[in-house]
Amino acid sequence: MISPTRRSFLLSASAAVCFSTSGQAAGSFEVTRTDAQWRAMLTETQYLVMRKEKTENPYTSPLNDEKAAGTYICRGCDLPLYASRTKYDSGTGWPSFTAPLKNAVGTKPDNTLFTTRTEVHCRRCGSHLGHIFDDGPAPTGKRHCLNGVSLVFVAK
Repeated sequence: MISPTRRSFLLSASAAVCFSTSGQAAGSFEVTRTDAQWRAMLTETQYLVMRKEKTENPYTSPLNDEKAAGTYICRGCDLPLYASRTKYDSGTGWPSFTAPLKNAVGTKPDNTLFTTRTEVHCRRCGSHLGHIFDDGPAPTGKRHCLNGVSLVFVAK
């Protein structure tokens, strides 16, 4: 049986996760749109991920299995973000990369899941891409774990 104190903590923690009001990256961006414009150009899932910092389900993006040469660009503003040569199979169910293209992304602390993670977003429009972790392969040791719905793949 769970103690009343622990039950209260668990219910509060669950509510904090389910009802957190995380939003897009702070700051001003070159490409801006109203909420109505974002909603008009994105599917509901794309909107929730890119503008409300939600996460798509693992293994749902066809980009997770993409192996062709090319560039991954931001769905929100077409900025080139990641080269295919930096993509690898992390086994997590999300497209993963060791490093972005130069001057492509921004980061900020994300404290929404009882720990501090590094959120990564498009530096031009602020769209949420995913998170960066310190468990990637050489040469960077980083894993840019991204939501496929935030990206568009352009083959060479």
